[in-house]
Amino acid sequence: MKKSSTGLLLGSALVVGLSGCASSASQSSGQGSGNSASDRAWYQHPAVCGLAGGLIGGGIGYATSSSSDEEAGVAVGGTAGATIGGLLCADNEPEPEVEECPSYEGEIPAGVAKDAEGCPLDSDGDGVPDFRDECPGTPSGVEVDSKGCPLDSDGDGVPDFKDQCPDTPAGEEVNALGCPESLVLRDVNFEFDSAQLTQQAESILDEVAERLVANEGVRVSIEGHTDAVGSAEYNQDLSQRRAESVVDYLESQGVDSDRMRARGYGEEQPIASNETDEGRAENRRVELDEWTD
Repeated sequence: MKKSSTGLLLGSALVVGLSGCASSASQSSGQGSGNSASDRAWYQHPAVCGLAGGLIGGGIGYATSSSSDEEAGVAVGGTAGATIGGLLCADNEPEPEVEECPSYEGEIPAGVAKDAEGCPLDSDGDGVPDFRDECPGTPSGVEVDSKGCPLDSDGDGVPDFKDQCPDTPAGEEVNALGCPESLVLRDVNFEFDSAQLTQQAESILDEVAERLVANEGVRVSIEGHTDAVGSAEYNQDLSQRRAESVVDYLESQGVDSDRMRARGYGEEQPIASNETDEGRAENRRVELDEWTD
């Protein structure tokens, strides 16, 4: 058989064979859910098609070249065939267009300021765009409602991230701390017969401090109380030192010192009987209240 005839047959094989692979690959891509390479048969992979194209193209180059330039013909034909084969089997499915800010589609008023991606500005980063945000300037990390306002779970008018008493019953009047009365700081205890806070007490005060830092401008009174064991003079001094210890710790956690005062009341204001262990334990306490005078 002549070289020209061989080249014609090989060329036809290249067109028919690779076109068939490409057609199958296209159909598989259209039917597959993910349009991924794993959905294809092995013979539809661009590398396999490229290898086949290279072999066929090299054969065409050999068959159509003269005896003096067979090697060049094989090289050129192989390169061209590999390129054509790889392109025919490549997945040319266009990437789906990603809508810009789909959650705001059709709802963005004219003239609303947008960022570089074309989305409405959200200056405080709370997930609610400025044009909807009724509480701009929410501190970072604070959970908000659909209007962009900090959550107020008990509905007392003091948002949760500032509320020292987050479970106030509905309808009760509260102070700026979100509490209806002085808040007993449960489990804020001290080492025996000293003003040294326990580790558990410090852990509790960390949460108190976090809310106080957020509740800017509100002043607080830290009030220490003891039981009736020992002299009244000694208990007065101990309660004052314990109140001051709490103030010092809160200051170390970022609460401004000029927003706090320490008051020791000794054994003067018991809330339970000093005749029992349980009552005395209740009387040894630290309270947090709004400082208004």
